[in-house]
Amino acid sequence: MFDFVTKNKRLIQIVLAIILIPFAFFGIDSYFRFTDTARTVARVGDYRITQQEFSQALRERQDTLRRVTGGQLDAAVLDSPELRYATLEGVIQRRLLLDRALRSGMTLSDAQLQRIIGELPVFRDESNQFSFARYQQFLKAEGMTSAMFEARMRQDMILQQLSGAYNGGAFVSRSVTERLARLSEERREVSHYTIAADKFLGEVRLGEDAARKHYEANPAEFQVPEQVRVEYVVLSLESLLAQVQVDPAEVRAQYESRRARFEVKESRQASHILIGVDSTAGADAGEKARARADDLYKRLAQKPAAFAELARQHSQDPGSAARGGDLGFISRGSMKDVPEFEEALFKLKPGEISAPVATRHGFHIIRLTSVQAAQVKPFEEVRGEIERELKQQLAARRFAEAADQFNNAVYEQSESLKPAAELIKAAPQASGWITRGRAEPAVLGSPKLLAAIFSDEVVKSRRNTEAIEVAPGTIVAARVIEHKPAAMQPFGEVRAGIEKRFALREAAKLAAQEGARQLGELRQGKSVAAAWSAPQLVSRAEGKGVGEAVVRQAFRADVTKLPAYAGVENPQGGYTVLRVTRVQEAASIPAERRQAFGEALRQVLGQEAFSAYVASLKQKAEVTINKVELERGQ
Repeated sequence: MFDFVTKNKRLIQIVLAIILIPFAFFGIDSYFRFTDTARTVARVGDYRITQQEFSQALRERQDTLRRVTGGQLDAAVLDSPELRYATLEGVIQRRLLLDRALRSGMTLSDAQLQRIIGELPVFRDESNQFSFARYQQFLKAEGMTSAMFEARMRQDMILQQLSGAYNGGAFVSRSVTERLARLSEERREVSHYTIAADKFLGEVRLGEDAARKHYEANPAEFQVPEQVRVEYVVLSLESLLAQVQVDPAEVRAQYESRRARFEVKESRQASHILIGVDSTAGADAGEKARARADDLYKRLAQKPAAFAELARQHSQDPGSAARGGDLGFISRGSMKDVPEFEEALFKLKPGEISAPVATRHGFHIIRLTSVQAAQVKPFEEVRGEIERELKQQLAARRFAEAADQFNNAVYEQSESLKPAAELIKAAPQASGWITRGRAEPAVLGSPKLLAAIFSDEVVKSRRNTEAIEVAPGTIVAARVIEHKPAAMQPFGEVRAGIEKRFALREAAKLAAQEGARQLGELRQGKSVAAAWSAPQLVSRAEGKGVGEAVVRQAFRADVTKLPAYAGVENPQGGYTVLRVTRVQEAASIPAERRQAFGEALRQVLGQEAFSAYVASLKQKAEVTINKVELERGQ
């Protein structure tokens, strides 16, 4: 269902525009930890959302926004009240849904969880097998234990079960689907012309004191924010990592002492033919499937080389049938959900074909193609990996030691950053002008660091800020070297801009008035001297160069009588008059297009039902928010 939405975004937008169904998405972006002594940001029934839990969720959302915007997002946005409230709303909704799911008996077994994690591409190696080493690297990078990650995955899967029950269960009638599909496929022939605001600038007369009055009534609009220039020093784990050198003998010693870690288990390349059994169909279906599998096995006994051909013809495993039944390489323990299959496979010799093996999926005829013996990866193959790990460990230790010394130097010698810079063998860097809401480079954009930089002690006394962690593994200290207080721009500098803006605004009003007048005459059947554009046959999805606002207005126009006229004000100023001269309805809707609309509608209705369900849970639950803690931060 979610794949469908991704591939048909434009289609869903059209459906939304037609039926105007509002719905809200909820965030699933945190996992839960509870500490009795922690400060409470919110309560959901008896459950307390701690400051620690909220801060973790907020950091995750901030990190996501940084990645999406390439670090260009205004620092003030990352710690805005709106983002904090939205994040808390996501945590509250997740808590409500988890509580309801668990009360309803929704669970995920250890075997199911293991299979899901094992199938995640991020943990697969070059041979498409689960890599425990990659799993461990991922956990380390995310700062999580396996228990924390598995708890999070379990919760996410349970929530998917709950949301899936709504997203996949909506009913849409054929007639509604057909009607909406036809509306979407409808095309209208549109031409238009624009009355530009610039034409009316000569008619605009502004009061002599209009600009001055606006300037005096809106001082905040012309306020230049407080600015500073700073020098700063950065201590980062990344820079220390570049300086670390590892003794080759230590790399070899690590390899020898941990050879078991680099062991590659025996794996077997297998193919199978699956004759499935419907678990609800009764004993007769099982017997028929068994007989069919036995018959195929007898044929293979006479002609083993026909395995791939028979798999393509008869196997009911769509994933492997097209490949002649090939399943790739399988190691022990990777098929715990079908232990009978794994047991039979590891008894075979290369080229041997098993008798039908019964599992919960049906009957499998298994062929062992080849065997990769267990082995330890050669030292040269893993040396780079071991070196990186040792460097990271050594750099982390040095960073922890340097951080303490750096912090002390910044605090104890607060009139200068040079001692702290010399300590980490770095030179202080200078910034350009920065404000409380915007700073370059990005390392200065931390809300906590900016708050420290603009504090009275740092600005007035020219003291160092404390050493502040602006990101995991990155600590920054700064001091102000130049300061500009907030000030009003002189009226003489902004007067021309104000007058130009006012003139354009008044000219736009005159253009809209003239446009409305001409539209009225056209609707009365009168002619208007205008340079109409060439007619274009457009649809809701394809504007063909016609502006979106014009297309939208064209499909709102009453076309019971043609030509039909409509008008729309332009955001940039001016007025566009449009004419619809022809309506072309779809002759027929292809089956796949109709099906796509049905899926889109079910998705939309399912989302609305799910949003209503979330709202009802919140209404029934006793939810309280501690605004002081919410706004306090870490």
